[in-house]
Formats: sequence, structure tokens, C-alpha cells
Amino acid sequence: MASISNKFIIQLFVFSAVIGLIAYGLTFILPENYFSPVIPFLFPFFISITVIIYNFLIKSSEKKFNNFVNRFMMTTFIKLFVYLIVLIAYVFTHKQDAVPFIFAFFILYLAYTVFDVIILLKYTNNEKSNQPIA
Repeated sequence: MASISNKFIIQLFVFSAVIGLIAYGLTFILPENYFSPVIPFLFPFFISITVIIYNFLIKSSEKKFNNFVNRFMMTTFIKLFVYLIVLIAYVFTHKQDAVPFIFAFFILYLAYTVFDVIILLKYTNNEKSNQPIA
């Protein structure tokens, strides 16, 4: 049974550290009002969602490829919906911080989505190459 690999966890934490260092470096360059005070809390949120989705998709990849594609599309929709709920809830409760939060959230969403897709493409291509030709 497939599960989360140590390699994935290391890649995710290195990726997150690099993005975090870039965000920290930008705090010295850009004005203070460009940054939401909750940016440090967004990283664990995105890491958690990424690990949960990755684990679910890796387990579903053991089945037919069509099932994997359907589950990938389903998890992408659910993930987008959850992110939208979090985004709207925060914006309505913290209107003074709305624009910096939306900007930071969007950048992190794009970064972690690209990371997810790249890692899953590598995994599925590797799985296909390891299967015997029927």
C-alpha cells in the first residue's frame, strides 16, 4: 500500500521553507501594510492540506488510472472550495486586513498548487514506467 514518502515530506518542507524565506525577505523590502499578520499561519494550513490531498491521491493511484483522474479532479474542486470558504470567512471578519491577506493567500495557493501538480506528475509518470506492459 502506498503512503506518504519521506522524500515527499522533505520536498514539501524545503519548498515551504524557501517560500517562507522569500516572504520574510520581502518584509524588509516592501512597506509594512503589504503584509498580513497571519501569513505565518497560512504555511501550516497549506502544508496540512497538501499532505492530506497527496496521501488521498497516492492511495487512489493504486486503483485504475481513471479512478485517479476522477479523484484528482474531485480533490481539486474540494480544495478550491475549502480555500474559498477560508478566504471569504477571513475577509468578512478582518476587513482591514483583506487585501494583503487575499494577495498572500493567492500567491501561496498558486505556489502550492504548482508544487502539487509537479509532484503528482512525477509520481504518476514513475508509476506508469514501473508497470509491466500488458
